[in-house]
Amino acid sequence: MTEHHHPVRVRVANIGSNPLPEYATPQSAGLDLRARLDGPVVLQPGERRLVPTGLHIELPDGFEAQVRPRSGLAYKHGLTVLNSPGTIDADYRGEIGVILIHHGQEPFTLEPGERIAQLVVASYARVEWAPVNQPADLALTDRGVGGFGHTGTE
Repeated sequence: MTEHHHPVRVRVANIGSNPLPEYATPQSAGLDLRARLDGPVVLQPGERRLVPTGLHIELPDGFEAQVRPRSGLAYKHGLTVLNSPGTIDADYRGEIGVILIHHGQEPFTLEPGERIAQLVVASYARVEWAPVNQPADLALTDRGVGGFGHTGTE
């Protein structure tokens, strides 16, 4: 672990039989979340499903957890997280569930304990609005009012 990475202590209750999420490599940002299922579940093309993980967490104030897709499942099978990234607030104590959607062409069988998503814990800033009268009152930038897709069009 490098000097600038200090672990964030997160209390966790695991009501399933899967191991606690782990980092795949020393520099991975996300922890793999596993499906808490009693048996295989078949997802049909176009189907979405809330898949439980068995995990309940207590994040420190000022942190959130983001539920993100796993690139392998997305690329190989068209399976992704529908509300990506899903946000888990520090005051949420319910079971973490993953909303999966199947964009593939063939039915996909989800196995108990399968790695279905990744969890990234991140700090965030709270906003305190400072209203101004009109957009011209905001600081000028090189980009200015250039809209979506505006950069890199030269």
